[in-house]
Amino acid sequence: MQVSELEAYWKRPEVAEALNFPLGAAVALSPLGQGEYNVNFRFSHPGTGKEYVLRVNTGSQMHLADQIGYEYRALRLLEPTGRTPRAVYVDGSRSVLPWGVLVMEYLPGRALDYRTDLPLAAEILADIHALPVEEDCPLLAPARPLEAMLEECRAMAAVYLADARRDRAVEKRLNTLFRALEPLGEGDPFPDAPRAVVNTELNSGNFLINGPGRPNFLVDWEKPLLADPAQDLGHFLAPTTTFWKTDCILTPGEMKAFTRHYLDAAGDPGDRGGMAERLSAYLAMTCLRGVTWCAMAWVEYQRPDRPIQNAFTYEKICTYLTPEFLDRLYEAYVKQDFLA
Repeated sequence: MQVSELEAYWKRPEVAEALNFPLGAAVALSPLGQGEYNVNFRFSHPGTGKEYVLRVNTGSQMHLADQIGYEYRALRLLEPTGRTPRAVYVDGSRSVLPWGVLVMEYLPGRALDYRTDLPLAAEILADIHALPVEEDCPLLAPARPLEAMLEECRAMAAVYLADARRDRAVEKRLNTLFRALEPLGEGDPFPDAPRAVVNTELNSGNFLINGPGRPNFLVDWEKPLLADPAQDLGHFLAPTTTFWKTDCILTPGEMKAFTRHYLDAAGDPGDRGGMAERLSAYLAMTCLRGVTWCAMAWVEYQRPDRPIQNAFTYEKICTYLTPEFLDRLYEAYVKQDFLA
């Protein structure tokens, strides 16, 4: 991906008009970070000086034909919460560039610190989950979210298990995790659970924290769903999430304190909705989702033509796919209720 291609894209008359750029104006892009399927750049509007983010999409984890359009529609839906960036432009046609592009406002903030910012994260999620959702919500809404998660895990694991280079010790432990969690994916154990917009990718770097009493945000809406809010909380607290960027694994006490703060912020301090029970199930399933994603990604990283390569990510993938890490997940989070 050449920055020069993207900078030339801005000069196209239809793009300049859509973004209200002075015709022919130069737009300088500064790298802002990248994920596995997206590359982000920061730039200033050549007319107003306001700062924006250009997000370039190279693929879809959700197997969507218009991945960037899906994210754009999610951001427009979430705008009333005040917790997400405002999307201003999208082009998922790939008619000019071979990638989808999205422009959204740039928001300030630092990454979340698990030791100091858990209450702020709880408030962000409570506000997002409180968003009223209409019947014509543009998001995917699995009928049985836990079953959908299990099927997603099976599909990702299948990529690894079909690869001749797989580690047999890892294969054995993945199969153990599947056997333990398959009962959660049978039928619908929580038929009366509420539905809300959930992010499903709550890594610490996706939070933009400015402190108590100040605006705090959640970005990266690549894979939102209409599902049980407990799915978000399970992903947020799971060791496969917290250890990804920060090497932090939360204690049971920290998890319980976060859950209490979330329930208070959501106006349900007595947990009348049974969040704690649902959370334990989603946290365990999230552990399986994390390691099966790593298994699939490990295979992808063996391809020399992969569009995005990230040495830090690959190192973490390899750490998660060790017998020691997989045994720890099984013993502490799957075999027993860690929040009991």
